[in-house]
Amino acid sequence: MNAPGFDGRGSVEAKAIQAPAKRWSIAGKLLALLLANAAATAATAVAIVRLGGDWWAVAIGCILVGGSLAIFAAQWGARGMSRTLHALTDGIQSLTHDDFSVSIANRRRDELGQLVTAYNAMSQALRDERQDLFQRELLLDTVIQATPLALVLTNPQETVLYSNLAARQLFNEGRRLEGLNFTALLVRMPVAMREAVARAVDSLFTLERGGEPQVYHLSQRQFLLNTLPHRLLLLKLLTREINAQEISTWKRVIRVIAHELNNSLAPVSSLAHSARQLAANPDPTMLDKVFNTIEDRLRHLNSFIEGYSRFAKLPRPRLAAVQWSLFIDDLRRAYAFELQAPLPGQTAHFDTTQLEQVLINLLKNAHESGSAPAAITLAIDALPGGWQLRVLDRGAGMPDDVLANALLPFYSTKPEGTGLGLTLCREIIEAHGGWLSLANRADGGVAVTIFLPDSMRSGGA
Repeated sequence: MNAPGFDGRGSVEAKAIQAPAKRWSIAGKLLALLLANAAATAATAVAIVRLGGDWWAVAIGCILVGGSLAIFAAQWGARGMSRTLHALTDGIQSLTHDDFSVSIANRRRDELGQLVTAYNAMSQALRDERQDLFQRELLLDTVIQATPLALVLTNPQETVLYSNLAARQLFNEGRRLEGLNFTALLVRMPVAMREAVARAVDSLFTLERGGEPQVYHLSQRQFLLNTLPHRLLLLKLLTREINAQEISTWKRVIRVIAHELNNSLAPVSSLAHSARQLAANPDPTMLDKVFNTIEDRLRHLNSFIEGYSRFAKLPRPRLAAVQWSLFIDDLRRAYAFELQAPLPGQTAHFDTTQLEQVLINLLKNAHESGSAPAAITLAIDALPGGWQLRVLDRGAGMPDDVLANALLPFYSTKPEGTGLGLTLCREIIEAHGGWLSLANRADGGVAVTIFLPDSMRSGGA
């Protein structure tokens, strides 16, 4: 198991273990000096006695020799320890100032030498970590600078702390933004951008650039940095993606229309040729069959075109006060269903015709899903600020790929489908300010959930 703090390159703890083996500990050196001092003092005493000196001479000689040796040993030992401790102090002060370049030459073989080795290992580890961090920051900055997403970071005083090349091109003709006031920069920008930034939420806006409309997505995030609030703004140019999506959508529309026109006009052309031949030798029965078939194909083509026309010309909803009981009574005349719970007693506000069109479409899909009619239910619940409507069936459900694309325009799995039914439902609900979602049910079937806001009703069920 790795030692604590081990990071793959050798931590402070791991390097400290590799310090040179000590020959003498500090305590051992002191003991050796004391023994040497005692030996020298004893030798001095013996020499004085042999020279005929009295005890006073012996005592004075021992004090002078022992004291001199003790002072010399103390100065010699303290000088080396003092240099090492001063070097460690300077090194630690450098670390506190984020300077990790200081290393200490180590010639000691005691505890101080081991401490110096540990310090050098820690300093090297910090240097390696800083270099690694610098390389990661450089890589991140390179990625941010190269991205087409315009990025601006501001502090509480709205001073720009960081920006990338895309932001400089957008806001300051390629010049640096750091240190400038972002509010002052916005004064020079179009009104649409200023209003989008002022809303302080994610939003879309359009700018005129070079005579062409350019669509941007603005994302704003507030966060704390060093306990101070900062704001990060991300602006993405969506024009290219939108244009590509529009082209793809138009291609799909053209394919669908061409398919429907070919399915209707090809038989009509063939039947017209047959009718011309029958005109030479009239057969009323065959002519009647030919003309009926032509009428059926033209009726289908007219219905197809009307469906597209309704989708393209969807009017704005006309909100009116509606009693749920009366609305449900009218809806039952179109399709059968069961109510999952008693209807709310409050008055709702929506476009009756449009919501009825949505529910008829959803109930029609439920009946065509293979569900038993008795298992098709409608639930209406009052929520704070609006209503939740759920259409539930026990049919075959939807495969995951169909479920993911069911709300896309012109997507249909039905041979005669236009792919506009569910799309039109979503457009109507979103025009009311709500949302629509599809999900498979756990025991089979599909649940369609609608949230319909009602600003005229006070929140609460």
